[in-house]
Amino acid sequence: MCKNSKKGLLKKIIFIGIALLFQPLTAQTVRSFSNEFLNIGVDAAAFGMGKAVVATTNDVNSIYWNPAGLVGLADNQGALMHAEYFQGIGKYDYVAFAKPINGESTMAFSVIRFGVDDILNTTQLIQDGQINYDRISLFSAADWAINAAYAKKLIVKDLSVGVNAKIVRRKIGDFASSIGFGFDAGLQFQRSGWQFGLMVRDITTTFNAWSFNDDKINSIIAIYNDLNQTILNDGNPDNDGEVIP
Repeated sequence: MCKNSKKGLLKKIIFIGIALLFQPLTAQTVRSFSNEFLNIGVDAAAFGMGKAVVATTNDVNSIYWNPAGLVGLADNQGALMHAEYFQGIGKYDYVAFAKPINGESTMAFSVIRFGVDDILNTTQLIQDGQINYDRISLFSAADWAINAAYAKKLIVKDLSVGVNAKIVRRKIGDFASSIGFGFDAGLQFQRSGWQFGLMVRDITTTFNAWSFNDDKINSIIAIYNDLNQTILNDGNPDNDGEVIP
């Protein structure tokens, strides 16, 4: 490719990058909390930089911040992270692995989990009017994200691109579960000591398709109805149906 063609391609890429940078500004004013756990982040060093690492990330954690940065790896890399929230009630775990395919491209995989474990299930606590604590069981409410990324250096010098495909799995015990899919894409460009980065998340708008266990949901509704009936029976209804304590 001739020099003029490379310059023309570079100008087009920069123009598209600027357009994408300003396009989502209005949409970001309203955040979707459906997959909010994906906004927590990874890597203590990135947190120390206030998460402003889209242009500089160049290790295995680039799979989260900007997959284009994966081309900076010279060898295999792995990462682990564990954090706890709400005094240990919520647990956040992350594991990632990246492998350079050759001098031009890299692939990576990661798993993120945010969950609350050992939640008491008391839907079977009262049966036939009798309380039996042996009927209490435990369940977890957890969100999972499985990511696969690929990054490659482009023919334009110092320009790289990366894409990330993710599967989001959410599960609330045996009560409900969902699955979703999404894609991210990023660019990185370095020239004369300057570093530029662009990361576009949820290009396809990550969605969640939910399914519910009707039997489990109905058991919760039944408990709610029984509780209301118990409260009603504890009072003395008058002729107008009002409850007098």
